[in-house]
Amino acid sequence: MNYVSIENVAKAFGERVLFKNISFGINEGQKIGFVAKNGTGKTSLLDIIAGDEEPDEGQVVYRKNLKVAFLPQEPNLDPTLTIEQTIFASDNETLQVINNYEKALQNPDDSEAYQHAFEQMDAINGWDFETQYKQILFKLKLEDLSKKVSDLSGGQKKRLALANILLSKPDLLYLDEPTNHLDLEMIEWLEEYFAKENFTLFMVTHDRYFLENVCNEIVELEDGKLYSYKGNYAYYLDNKEARISNEQTATGKAKQLYKKELDWMRRQPKARTTKSKSRIDDFFEIKERAHKRRNDHQVQLEINMERMGSKILELHKISKSFGDLILLDKFEYVFKKGERIGIIGKNGTGKSTFLNMITGNISPDHGKIVIGETIKFGYYTQSGISIKEGQKVIDVIREFGDYIPLKKGRQISAQQLLERFLFDRKKQYDFVEKLSGGERKRLYLCTVLIQNPNFLILDEPTNDLDIVTLNVLENFLLDFPGCLLVVSHDRYFMDKIVDHLFVFRGEGIIQDFPGNYSDYRVYESSKTPEIPKSEDTEITTKKTWKKDNKIGLSYNEQKEFSRIERDLKKLELQKKEIEGLFEEGNLDADKINEESKKLQKIIQQIEENEMRWLELSELMEE
Repeated sequence: MNYVSIENVAKAFGERVLFKNISFGINEGQKIGFVAKNGTGKTSLLDIIAGDEEPDEGQVVYRKNLKVAFLPQEPNLDPTLTIEQTIFASDNETLQVINNYEKALQNPDDSEAYQHAFEQMDAINGWDFETQYKQILFKLKLEDLSKKVSDLSGGQKKRLALANILLSKPDLLYLDEPTNHLDLEMIEWLEEYFAKENFTLFMVTHDRYFLENVCNEIVELEDGKLYSYKGNYAYYLDNKEARISNEQTATGKAKQLYKKELDWMRRQPKARTTKSKSRIDDFFEIKERAHKRRNDHQVQLEINMERMGSKILELHKISKSFGDLILLDKFEYVFKKGERIGIIGKNGTGKSTFLNMITGNISPDHGKIVIGETIKFGYYTQSGISIKEGQKVIDVIREFGDYIPLKKGRQISAQQLLERFLFDRKKQYDFVEKLSGGERKRLYLCTVLIQNPNFLILDEPTNDLDIVTLNVLENFLLDFPGCLLVVSHDRYFMDKIVDHLFVFRGEGIIQDFPGNYSDYRVYESSKTPEIPKSEDTEITTKKTWKKDNKIGLSYNEQKEFSRIERDLKKLELQKKEIEGLFEEGNLDADKINEESKKLQKIIQQIEENEMRWLELSELMEE
């Protein structure tokens, strides 16, 4: 069943034509990943399809009564509402019934209102939907429902907008970079959710694992034309390579034919027959094919690197807290030459704070950071490039000099460098404020790398970069001889460039894991301690406590039950880590004594939690 038809759509900004005569359809059940280079019209086409922008030509035709939702990169939410009010402001009938039920629960004296709300929940089978609604909010870390939108961070607003559209149950869902501002746990949950739910999707994302595991079709916008690949990301890569190879073969044949026809054209007399005129028309078509060029510029990142001495970076028992929030607790590490470390962990566990301490922007509460004399940091932050009014792209680079040193004593001009970063001569004289988000990130990355760092620190470098730029950046980083420290939610990127991880687990716990992200996921799957109940028990609805009289837990006891299960997981992990230290046999006497006390305390906490868990379990069965 066809949902949307895009018919001969065109868009241009002045003389710059993004695309023209674009036509394709979106059908029920399709999960389409839309890929293109930054600045080639990806977001414009998405906005046109979603109805937020008018095309210069053509039209977008929707099936009647189709329910559509759109998640933009910057959601527009009412700042005066709370999270809960934003959710229930939806026109979803089931959500309205749940809202009435929630209000009835808060007023237990009005038994008539409660009975009516209860019967409505039964009538529409709202219990399962309520469970799902609470699961989505829990997974997206939106548990404080009373918090106002105006007090939310940019990432929280994006997650709230995502929760809103998931709960609206649309027929067709448009997504612009849905994994931005999500931690790895959220991304994997969303990936699994989309893979199993019966959504029709059209999304822009640079997350290649997401494209691989969710999409059943990839549509690419390249040089103003659309190419469709009926498969996931791996299928797209294989078939795109085959397409390019075929195009090159066809271009080669066209060149040979062009040469032959050119000789014929030169031999023709001025008076021409109808037959020769037809051949002349064909000649110009052959000429166009023969001169076709693929616009596959490669970012050639061969910037010179400062020499690195024997002392790199040493962290001696550094600690950092903000009030009761412990981010680092006596963390120690000595960096070696050429180390490539990825940093993962939930949002709010201290990853960016850790990078800011290393670079001297924040001081540790305790401990010491020792930086080698030859170390020159290149720090790519999430805040991005600082835009100056009236500044052009070329001016940004010229602040570092008109000529930039390369390897082996060579140098290039600022203009040549920008061309290698996919900014053509015309684009170099654009104002920076007119660049797309991805182009600004690419320019910022350029300014970091041209300063010849030997220790690169990258905080979410893949956000807003297109897949072409990501591949080139990865290839550069694979050859980068210095140290590399990366915070990223891009699993594909992390797998490709890092060889071990710092896992920020929260409450000051940082695990040094010897492997990439996929290795870590395998390890976690095999090492997760078993507990009597699954994680799903963390989301229990008020329906359960009211509707099923066999369950004897109060609301607070149910919350306590879920908290104990989470604590048991954490304690078991800490116990295994300390036992692992003992197995390694590298501890001195003082350290053994210290870790033994910790272990004893953890075992005692586990026993206490297990006893309480059993008590609550017995109450549930009464």
